[in-house]
Parts: sequence; C-alpha cells; structure tokens
Amino acid sequence: MKKKWLIIILTIVTVMILSTLALVHVIGNLILDRDESAPDEGVGLVEVKGIILDSQETVKQLRDLQKDDKVKAVVLRIDSPGGVVGPSQEIYDAVKKLNIKKKVIVSMGSLAASGGYYIAAPATEIFANPGTITGSIGVLMKFSNIEGLIDKIGMKVFTLKAGKFKDVGSPVRTMTNKEKEMLQSVIDSTHAQFVKAVAEGRKLPVEEVGKLANGSIYSGEQAMALKLVDHLGTLQDAVEEAGRLGGIKGDPELIKPPKKKRGFLDLLVESASEKISSFAIQEKGLTVNYEMN
Repeated sequence: MKKKWLIIILTIVTVMILSTLALVHVIGNLILDRDESAPDEGVGLVEVKGIILDSQETVKQLRDLQKDDKVKAVVLRIDSPGGVVGPSQEIYDAVKKLNIKKKVIVSMGSLAASGGYYIAAPATEIFANPGTITGSIGVLMKFSNIEGLIDKIGMKVFTLKAGKFKDVGSPVRTMTNKEKEMLQSVIDSTHAQFVKAVAEGRKLPVEEVGKLANGSIYSGEQAMALKLVDHLGTLQDAVEEAGRLGGIKGDPELIKPPKKKRGFLDLLVESASEKISSFAIQEKGLTVNYEMN
C-alpha cells in the first residue's frame, strides 16, 4: 500500500516539475519575442566567417534585413578566405540586390580574399584594416595523382564510363591534354565572371581589374591604393558610416537578423556536411573555387 502511494506522489511531483519547466520555457520565449529593448531604427549586421561552402543562411539574413523597415543600412562583416564559386555568386547577387534598396557597407576583418572579396564587391563602400589580407582575385581547381602509389602497392583500378570526359580529374591516371584544355576553359570562363563582377561592383574598367586579377593578395593599405577598397577603418567605423548613409542621428544601434534555430542534430549534420564538402573539394578537385590557397 505504501509503495502504491509513493508511486502516486512521485508521479504527481514529476508532472508538476515538467509543467513548471514548460511554463518557464513559454514565458521565456514570450519575453524574447517581445524584446522591448529592440531599437526603433538601426544598422543591420550580417557576418560571413570561414570558408564559403553554402549561401542559404547568409542570403536569408540579407533578405530579412532588406524587408525590415527598422533597418536603414546594412554592414556586411567578412572574415573569409573565399570558397566555392556557386555560393559566393549567390551571396554576391543578394548583396547587389540589397544595395539597391539600402546602403551596404562592408567591413573586412583579418581576411577577405578571393570569394571573400567577391561578395564585398557590389557594396556601396568597403572598409578594411591596414593589415587586412584581401584580393586574391583568381580561380582554382586542385587535383591529386596517386597513380605511382597505386602501382607500388600492386593495386589495379578500372573505370567504366559513358562520355569521354566523365572521369576527368581521376587521381589514378594521368590527365590528357584534351581534358586539361576543357578544364582550363571552365576556369577561364569563371575567372572572367569574377573580373566582370569586381569591375561592375567597384565601377572600374574591366582591363584595370584584369591586371590585378592574377591571384595576388594585398594588404588593406595596398588595396585602397588600387581602389579595391574605399577606406581604412574598423568595424565600428563601418557601422558609423552605415548609420550616416542611412540617415540615423547619433550612434546607430545594431540589428542582427534572426538566425536559424539549430539543435544538436542540426549542428551534427552541418558539421558532417561541411567535412564532406571540404573532402569532396580536396579529393575530387572538380569544384571550381574562389579560395585563397
């Protein structure tokens, strides 16, 4: 009998604890949703850090700030060595479209090179620290060849294919001249897109940008002399300039777009995806990259 009552009491206590935790969670969310400290107007802030492998979250944040009437201008903080061509071009396009509606000011951190510079190009103004590493306007594909190693260990590899270029970049055989020509044409086309994007964004002649687009890196100070950036300054300087261009009086408040809520499983999947993508880039070599090497 005592055991039965003990089970009942424990059950009631457990239900009460769970109910209390649920109530605290709901109230907490309501407080966060209200966010009474949110400014009436301010400068939006979007950060791009690390290798650019995916564009979805950054593009979403830029679009959210474009729709937010409280946001009068946007600062894009970049600390990236670049990344894959497709995502870099998608972010570039989003920045270009946002800049038509609201002024976009770029703030470069320690590194904003290759694809990191690509996404900065369409902004209204670009700030860099004197020692920021930027530029690296170029395109690359990386390949490995382990044919000699395969021969040494006595291993045989066979490939069946339909289409003579289907296994281009295979690490177990020497690349043919025709394959090299085909891949070089892809790189040249992508490089020309990069040069054109920078020329349009920076309002410079294509020929002038072409002379700089040999993969060279520049300090922020050098980049300013070459007209690749507009000002030498910090993130705070970029925020203040954005506030001025946005018509905000006094010190502008920062408004960060809501980020996607991620649980442990999301982080695990994201980490695995990044590792797989990075491995594919390094091992397959067929992904064209705007990435400082």
